[in-house]
Amino acid sequence: MKIIIVGCGKVGATLAEHLDQEGHDITIIDRHWDKLKYLSDRIDVLGIEGNGASVTTQREAGVQNADILIATTNSDELNLLCCLIAKKAGNCQTIARIRDPEYYSEMRYLRDELNLSLVINPEQAAAAEIARIIKFPSAMKVDSFARGRVELIKMNIPEGSKLDGMKLTEIEAKLHCKVLICTVERGEDLLIPHGAFALQAGDIVSFMAPHAVALSFFKASGANVTNTVKSIILIGGGMISYYVAKKLEETKISVKIIEQDFAKCQKLSEMLPQAVIINGDGTDKQLLDEEGVGVVDAIGNFTGIDEENILLSLYEKEMSKAKLLTKINRITFEEVIAGLNIGSIINPNSITSDNIVSFVRALNNSRGSNVETLYKIAQGRAEALEFFVRDDSKVIGKPLMELSLKPNILIACITKGNRVIIPNGQSVIEKGDSVVVVSVERGLNDLEDILV
Repeated sequence: MKIIIVGCGKVGATLAEHLDQEGHDITIIDRHWDKLKYLSDRIDVLGIEGNGASVTTQREAGVQNADILIATTNSDELNLLCCLIAKKAGNCQTIARIRDPEYYSEMRYLRDELNLSLVINPEQAAAAEIARIIKFPSAMKVDSFARGRVELIKMNIPEGSKLDGMKLTEIEAKLHCKVLICTVERGEDLLIPHGAFALQAGDIVSFMAPHAVALSFFKASGANVTNTVKSIILIGGGMISYYVAKKLEETKISVKIIEQDFAKCQKLSEMLPQAVIINGDGTDKQLLDEEGVGVVDAIGNFTGIDEENILLSLYEKEMSKAKLLTKINRITFEEVIAGLNIGSIINPNSITSDNIVSFVRALNNSRGSNVETLYKIAQGRAEALEFFVRDDSKVIGKPLMELSLKPNILIACITKGNRVIIPNGQSVIEKGDSVVVVSVERGLNDLEDILV
């Protein structure tokens, strides 16, 4: 597909890289030629220097023949204008990045009136992931499928866990929990395991289960689930902290935000009357100690500087037993960062990219199923995708054991209406089902792509 991206910042660059990996024809527009040159030297994209809201610039980029225009600049107003012009000049699908809470609360109206195909809010999407992780203090990452009815949860098997040495076929009988282990990260190896596979302490596993079953699995396996989060400190008063605090308003979790900018503190105190706003430097060790970093249940390091967030998490890991959440915007050293043991890594740009790649794949598919949800897992080395089965398909009506699946592909969950099924070989996919597939192979557009 021909895709135009307006804005060559962190979100736009990450998106361009991921869509280039998908094999699409990418053109990116930005006012700064140095950013365009840096990106075009790394990946196969065409850079156009200019104003993305200009009809002339959009036409130079080929908007009249484009399938999608994605506006990811730092200005919500500019993004909306870019999409409006693209719709008139090229009649293509349009996606806008909208971050301001005031605009986002009116998004249904704006989307309908401007005929936007999709609205993305990286900070709000990151906050949703953080809220899911907080429900499972022992989890490193939580991805939601089937409208929240089932979750893919990433955890580290600790020393002394009942899972150490246990074969996958023994889990249900010994722990009385029906979960499906989807991937295992052991050292540098990524595995989609079979039933006879034995888990080890130190393995990082991703498993699929409904919420209540996942809680039972944590308890039965010996993971710490008694340490529920009742208090959280958020360092940095940016958009992510705002959206996290907003999501936690209806819970009993007490929220404290530390922000250095006094004007921003005033604004946050007006927008978040239930949160405690502290005006101070979140990297000041004395201030952190005074505000209870040693006794709080969770800490979110959400400043605008990756290195600052990493250092804060390393310090807090030594001073506290709190659940750590670390925001990382750049993905260049993702493998190195993952080995630092700094809790759950939150990357708003990657979350946004997953949402858009999911939309693009669904748009690119003209067969019998749509990509509803997509998550990159295991540092991007595997994907978990949710397909909605609309029409007749080769996978319908046959037991899973009779399907000829490609290597390193696992059918992890089947949702039939409100019923969630962790499948076995006898399970059957039917029209109207939602099916979650975990795959090391990238680029699945349709459920039939899992077949040999």
